[in-house]
Amino acid sequence: MDIKQTLRKIFTPKFSGFFWSNLLGISTIAITKYLIFDNGPGIIIFSEFVIIPILMGVIGGWFWQDLRLVTRRLALYSLANSFLAIALSFIFLGEGVICLIIVSPLIFCFMFIGTLIGKDLYKKKNDTLNVSVILILAAVFIIDTVSKHEYENKVTDTIVVNAPPSKVWQNVVAFKRIKAPNQFWLFKIGLPSPVESTVTGYYKGAGRKCIFSNNYVFEEVISIYNPAKDLTFDITKQPRDPEIMNHLDLIRGQFLLKDNGDGTTTLIGNSWYRLYVFPAWYYDIWAKSIVSNVHLRVMQHIKELSEERLDNGPSANTSRLSP
Repeated sequence: MDIKQTLRKIFTPKFSGFFWSNLLGISTIAITKYLIFDNGPGIIIFSEFVIIPILMGVIGGWFWQDLRLVTRRLALYSLANSFLAIALSFIFLGEGVICLIIVSPLIFCFMFIGTLIGKDLYKKKNDTLNVSVILILAAVFIIDTVSKHEYENKVTDTIVVNAPPSKVWQNVVAFKRIKAPNQFWLFKIGLPSPVESTVTGYYKGAGRKCIFSNNYVFEEVISIYNPAKDLTFDITKQPRDPEIMNHLDLIRGQFLLKDNGDGTTTLIGNSWYRLYVFPAWYYDIWAKSIVSNVHLRVMQHIKELSEERLDNGPSANTSRLSP
């Protein structure tokens, strides 16, 4: 058997659809990482999750056109191709498991759209139309690659604590280790979660550390110190986690305390963050959920500590925490 016959047996239309589409995807993303360095480290652009999967689907559809697949079968092929692309991203691009879980719905949807586009294009037997569609997608990809990508947002969460502001404040600036089990599903499967906070002093300009699981530490500087009212801190250094932290920077955090006048306190948590993955409309949904669950885990812990102290009296380390 000569090499041509061997290659024909290996590169069947079915196999070729998977092989060539993923070769395009992986190589294009690898090249793009060098083309967009001016936009900043860690940025993953809109086209990598939309245009490239569509092009991969179009290429797969071209190879699969003679198989006469029904739409349901095309969906299964697109799903399998998406899982293959995700596995290759894990192996060759170093993406984390949680990051790939987050991106998987986007990859599948746009790859399936590309496969359907390809199926209809090839039916028309119009080479001019086919080339025009590919060129339009390529043009969008190039424009997106050379464009600036910036996105910042803020998340706010609120909780009522059955204790006066003076009691709550003792647990806001620094708090002992959180022992409660994680409830948020991403924390359960390995996303770092907050466990403790320490400070070097109780004044503006003091250093603060927010310690997460896996021994990740966010280094902070207190920029506003208004006892029993406002603790604002700027984040000066954060871990480069292979999961979400490599695509999301927390910029500033804040705890506001509002005296409700009835012995309770409204505790407000604010966080400002910068997103490095696009499209922002999709990833910001995940970013908001993650940041909000970080807030709520810390704020619930503060609530429990403050209400416990109110019931049982001051703990032995109250003097250490007092400003």
